[in-house]
Amino acid sequence: MSTATGSEERAQDRSSKGYFPRWKLKTSGVIMPEERLSWGQTIVSGLQHCVAMSGSTIIAPLLMGFDPNVAVLFSGVGTLIFFVIVAGRVPSYLGSSFAFIAVVIAATGYAGHGPNPNLSVALGGIVGAGVLYGVIALIVMWSGVGWVERLLPPAVTGAVVAAIGLNLAPVAVKAVSAGAFDTWIGLATVLIIGMVAVAAPGLWRRLPIILGAIGGYLLVLLFANGLGFGTPIDFTQLSAAPWLGLPNFTAPSFHVDAIVLIAPVAIILVAENLGHIKAVGAMTGRSLDGYLGRALLADSLATIVAACGGGTGVTTYAENIGVMAATKVYSTLLFAVAAIVSILLGFSPKFGALILSIPGPVIGGLSIVLFGLIAAMAGRIWVENKVDFANPANLITVAVALTAGAGDLTLKFGAFTIGGIGTATFGAIILYQILTSPLASRAEGIPGMR
Repeated sequence: MSTATGSEERAQDRSSKGYFPRWKLKTSGVIMPEERLSWGQTIVSGLQHCVAMSGSTIIAPLLMGFDPNVAVLFSGVGTLIFFVIVAGRVPSYLGSSFAFIAVVIAATGYAGHGPNPNLSVALGGIVGAGVLYGVIALIVMWSGVGWVERLLPPAVTGAVVAAIGLNLAPVAVKAVSAGAFDTWIGLATVLIIGMVAVAAPGLWRRLPIILGAIGGYLLVLLFANGLGFGTPIDFTQLSAAPWLGLPNFTAPSFHVDAIVLIAPVAIILVAENLGHIKAVGAMTGRSLDGYLGRALLADSLATIVAACGGGTGVTTYAENIGVMAATKVYSTLLFAVAAIVSILLGFSPKFGALILSIPGPVIGGLSIVLFGLIAAMAGRIWVENKVDFANPANLITVAVALTAGAGDLTLKFGAFTIGGIGTATFGAIILYQILTSPLASRAEGIPGMR
């Protein structure tokens, strides 16, 4: 009996079932993307995915001075865009991307707390990133993914990811350094996050960020509002906010300097999405590479749509991959449910006011963990892909990118300025290609590197 290839199976699936799957009911065992639980279980499981994404999707806009209501709403809109473009066959939630934080702060001069006064400038840069992302997606759809893997091998991808985390470190430290009380609250928040991640039972262990935020919030309520040791939480805006209302949409403005600084983040989004497709493919036991071009295009369009209304750039979320790995439920319908819930939350000013009431030192504690995790993720990339650091090309590429990112090496070309993230990203890509070129490979090596 002949066996169909993955691409042939997908073609047969589309021809027999139309553009979207018919989601066959299955109530036990592994639930594949084209299958579904009962409608009640589907709604509950969708809410679980909404909770899983909420911590990062809410915290990221706060760190950039965006409106969290708008960010949550557009995360839902972006997820539905993704759902439609990949024909409901790739399970994924699109939430706020942390890759934008450093470049947005650099482009807008954001002080770290409250609304960003230059939000529209950041939004124009994010639109630029989305456009570049879309161009890459169209090229991938036309030529395949091989060139992306050559341009962004694990050594380069890890170096850029680590540079982003290190570049953000001063922002996190500053957020908990206003006074002794702020420092201790920030460190306590870090400890809560760590304890939840290590010792919490079941799926609670997958919610360390949001539980850390709640724990830090309660500590401030106790020691500041209750005992007077620090600045108390002001509930004036929360009390005045209505339960239902329109979000505060903001239109982008386009400034060349901001676009040049922010647009290169598209390269990181490509790498994140590629990793997502590979991870979900491995978990479901089927190759999803044929949908990579569509997934990239969907993410790029979702990012552009979000930025046109005041939302953050979006990316596929590892948090939701974790939930799928734990539950073995990969039904794409869950993400449609999570998206609809997020859109509804976006129309609740009360929800947004609650998020904005999170104290600065608590956000600082969250930032210490999240920015550190971004940098630490590089280690995971290198280990899982067995990157050889005895190879001088890998070693020097990583060393230069880390230093450029951590030190915020800024390059100026006339009126254009590229900050540390851009320098690290382009520097790692270009340097690696030079060091692995045929001319370099004929050399015996670089003295002192072995």
